Amino acid sequence: GFRMKVFLAQRRVREKVAAVNASLQENISGVRVTQAFTREDENLKRFGEVNRESYNAAIDSIRLFSLFWPAIELIGAVGTIMVIWFGGRWLVQGQVTVGEMVAFLGYTWQFFGPLRNLGQFFRMIQTAMAGAERVFAILDTVPEIQDRPGAVELPPIKGHVHFDNVSFAYEGDDYVLKDVDLEVQPGQTIALVGHTGAGKTSMINLLCRFYDVSGGRILIDGYDIRDVTQKSLRSQIGLVLQEPFLFSGTIRENLLYGNPEAGEEEMLKVSKALGLHDIVQQFPEGYDTQVQERGSRLSLGQRQLVSFARAIINDPRILILDEATANIDTQTEKIIQRALKAMLAGRTSFVIAHRLTTIQQADMIVVIDNGRIVETGTHDELMAKEGPYRRLYMMQFRKAEQDDAAAVSLKADETVS
Repeated sequence: GFRMKVFLAQRRVREKVAAVNASLQENISGVRVTQAFTREDENLKRFGEVNRESYNAAIDSIRLFSLFWPAIELIGAVGTIMVIWFGGRWLVQGQVTVGEMVAFLGYTWQFFGPLRNLGQFFRMIQTAMAGAERVFAILDTVPEIQDRPGAVELPPIKGHVHFDNVSFAYEGDDYVLKDVDLEVQPGQTIALVGHTGAGKTSMINLLCRFYDVSGGRILIDGYDIRDVTQKSLRSQIGLVLQEPFLFSGTIRENLLYGNPEAGEEEMLKVSKALGLHDIVQQFPEGYDTQVQERGSRLSLGQRQLVSFARAIINDPRILILDEATANIDTQTEKIIQRALKAMLAGRTSFVIAHRLTTIQQADMIVVIDNGRIVETGTHDELMAKEGPYRRLYMMQFRKAEQDDAAAVSLKADETVS
């Protein structure tokens, strides 16, 4: 009926408004890329098309109500005319008095007034229902990863990790990890190496239980991670990603995000060790500096240092670095490496990186190709084998080493001159 037509029209309006907002946010966030490729006119045209669709949806909704409102007014007018028509005849015949006639007209207007208001509320209700449908679609979404009934709290761990014949596919039978078997002793630093898409980050996602394995199991200190609560698992894992994410607030609040109970002394200790303290002191407000949305007030490298410190302050037993030094200059990386060497003592760590310095320091390098582990060993052992790792080293890591040497040579020339 009419109510369903109004509801569907309002739903379409909300969908198109959401598309306009998404397009606007995307264009604002990517304004530098747009300018770099001189695509302003094309983006403006595309935004105009999205905006036109929103406009058309709103017009369709207005047209529906353009029929609804006159109908409400017509009913009120017909009622008034009928009162005047029949009341006038009765007044002439002496069946009613003038006072009764006026009173009855007043009652008629009082009756149709709320009816008009009800029409306004009807539109508001339909608009709200269309918007609420989108909200509840999100609220009613059931998380794919849930604690099992009877899941236990993971006690403080030592950091023994075992990927026991693990296979995983994001969808269907398209496996990105196949029969992965890897045992890591407490305190070891493991470097995961491989081409883009080999499955390195997928292993990390499974370890944090952002996804569940499709086959096999992952054990931490003998506990299947599916049998423990997600909170108790992740509270003992520190994660530093290539793209650091900071929340609106102060530097202090971001540093203590994972461990609000950590004291000032611990925060300063970690910050100084990572070289972050000197950077923070350059801001007038120090650790109380507002980083703004997504940490936009800080450079990418500074955000990465905050992300490093945040993970260490959380005091995790397992630390994961997913290409975490990709956005940091070589000098800063050396400071971080020295600091991490002490801070990683006693912690199990997984490192995904392409820089030679990080790989060489690992206790074990795991080479992954097409979702399978093809080689394991130290840097020297794998170089001696002349296998996949050596080929990766020759392709990727030697270039980094040459770039570092060139930078040192350039600096020396500048010093001499």
